[in-house]
Amino acid sequence: MSVVRGMTVKHLALALVVGLGLGASLPARAAGTFFTTPQVLKEFFPKSQRVTYRKVKLGPAELAAVQGRLGYKPAKPEYVIFVATTGEHVDGYAIIDDELGQHEQITFAVKLSSEGVVERHEVMVYRESYGQEITDARFRRQFQGKTAKDPVRAGVDIDVVTGATISSRSMAMGVRRALVLLDELILKPDPGEPKG
Repeated sequence: MSVVRGMTVKHLALALVVGLGLGASLPARAAGTFFTTPQVLKEFFPKSQRVTYRKVKLGPAELAAVQGRLGYKPAKPEYVIFVATTGEHVDGYAIIDDELGQHEQITFAVKLSSEGVVERHEVMVYRESYGQEITDARFRRQFQGKTAKDPVRAGVDIDVVTGATISSRSMAMGVRRALVLLDELILKPDPGEPKG
């Protein structure tokens, strides 16, 4: 009888059959990449002349303000906010971020108007093996029109998707964070600036 690295061919064949049989019974991976950063920015701002970005660090004052509004400390000390412009006019903003689903990070993008209103929400990379229903337009449309004044909470003003409860909550948290970050770090007037 032949031996392959300490295992008989007969046992190796049996192990392969059992392994393949078990693999067939595992749930199919629902993970998928839907957008890269350049793709989502092009989708969000097709008519803008330029899309640049600002890296904003959360200093102690900014961190305290953001944490106070969110009710938790943001995971990152620094965020990138994309700014779309045509001439001197700001067409809008975009924030790309990650939020933990049940086991894996979900990468998402939020398009915001120059006034800080959600215009669009996209899931860019979904890594979980289930719950992908949050990528459906019906779920994502719920965020349109939301501002930093809205709760943006699953079960309050965002309907939870059956079978994707944790992912639904994660996206609500992520969009709420994007709204607060933009409001606190970009849109909120500097108290030292003269009013005019």
